[in-house]
Amino acid sequence: MSENSTPLLSVRNLSVAFHQGGQTSTAVDGVSFDIAKGEVLALVGESGSGKSVSANSILKLLPYPAASHPSGEILFKDKDLLKASDNELRAVRGNDITMIFQEPMTSLNPLHSIERQISEILALHQGMTGHAARNRTLELLNQVGIREPEKRLKAYPHELSGGQRQRVMIAMALANRPELLIADEPTTALDVTVQAQILELLRDLKGVHGMSMLFITHDLGIVRKFADRVCVMTKGHIVETGTVEEVFTNPQHDYTRHLLAAEPRGEPPASDAGKPVVMEGSDIRVWFPIKAGFMRKVVDHVKAVDGIDLKLRAGQTLGVVGESGSGKTTLGLALARLISSQGRIAFVGKDIAGYSFREMRPLRNQLQVVFQDPYGSLSPRMSVGEIIAEGLKVHERSLSAEERDKRVCWALEEVGLDPITRWRFPHEFSGGQRQRVAIARAMVLKPRFVMLDEPTSALDMSVQAQVVDLLRDLQKKHDLAYLFISHDLKVVKALANELIVMRFGKVVEQGASADIFRAPKEDYTKALLAAAFNIEAVPTAAIQQ
Repeated sequence: MSENSTPLLSVRNLSVAFHQGGQTSTAVDGVSFDIAKGEVLALVGESGSGKSVSANSILKLLPYPAASHPSGEILFKDKDLLKASDNELRAVRGNDITMIFQEPMTSLNPLHSIERQISEILALHQGMTGHAARNRTLELLNQVGIREPEKRLKAYPHELSGGQRQRVMIAMALANRPELLIADEPTTALDVTVQAQILELLRDLKGVHGMSMLFITHDLGIVRKFADRVCVMTKGHIVETGTVEEVFTNPQHDYTRHLLAAEPRGEPPASDAGKPVVMEGSDIRVWFPIKAGFMRKVVDHVKAVDGIDLKLRAGQTLGVVGESGSGKTTLGLALARLISSQGRIAFVGKDIAGYSFREMRPLRNQLQVVFQDPYGSLSPRMSVGEIIAEGLKVHERSLSAEERDKRVCWALEEVGLDPITRWRFPHEFSGGQRQRVAIARAMVLKPRFVMLDEPTSALDMSVQAQVVDLLRDLQKKHDLAYLFISHDLKVVKALANELIVMRFGKVVEQGASADIFRAPKEDYTKALLAAAFNIEAVPTAAIQQ
């Protein structure tokens, strides 16, 4: 931004304090930054750095009166939004400044159709109803890459994939052509190719409408490709500011250098063809029936998984990659016998495809799952010790309370947590620590096969690297077989020996991970790698939704 230009938004000496139980904590302390017209400013830092609190302050979306601003001004077109009345703020929100949040499922109304939610915004801010609102809604859904938008108008949020829900959120945010778009981790939960498309869309819209953006993220790869300037935040302070080129090529602050170095690195443990096969599948199919008519007859099937073969040995990681809706998680659930399927599935030589729930129960301790969201998968009402011990009470009933406690302590030490933390509750841990607890819950049963379903996607980059190192160490120590499901190819590259690339339920490419990363054969695989590793030439025809 030139020295003589007037910024669209100017944040000056902003502080944010939270008051609870007679105590006050400062989340943001003396933060200042400007955003020029047509500029993209990235606000980067790890969880808890104060990024989102700063952004939410702009539109006064914090939980007042628990939150307060001991100091600061937020000037938008020379009007201080911190001093604006409720009516003045309502005029700004949704019209001049809009916001996209990280998790669309918590922002979309589960009881309203997509058409109704977008139309409400058009009616409220533009007085647009009827056919005009429907046409504008279809135009917005087309802009954000929703396939066959006419068929999606009556859909509810739960009927869309995560990527599709985020696209709807972006369409809602862009409905009134705002001057400033605040995007709070808008691509964190999206596939790499969808990320590329969304960023390209936002870049185009910025160019057409001269829109400014405050882009909040912990993904420095996105910042490098997308932003003009960057502010680096930690512990409530901005520690470095500059153009993207300046910050990336010559970082001045230790924390900035730490962020730039925080990517999953290293190689997966060497695969040994002489080790026993833990999990094997042939012609695995999971078809969901589509019913129609008064008699609800089956007229077709959704082929979520369609004819997949695989073999996984002890000490080996099989990576399964692809976009949302490709069938990755469905395949994992079928292998763990958590959903029904057709085809052969053999665990340590036993054909378990036809096993009932009762027949599977003795094997459950050997087949464990670690889910994407550690907070959602851990009961908030149970202590960490109780969460980890729960499986032991089911599968190893002969253990005494003292023996169970020793196993819980052992599991916590295995994942790098102090055993004394077993008395604490999940909300007292960071995201990375909660994921370690989830891994400890699986490890306490000493499994042979672990399905890891996007276990790092909700974590900061540096925490991702730590979890990858932990998983690699545990695998080497206990000869574990991992099925690693992810859309983050950088993490997969650091962990997987073998790779399956899926799309629409089918295998696009399969083989040794190193070979596929070095020389992918299929256009779709090339597109995934190009998007993940910031390669410019992305074959867009291969990634259209």
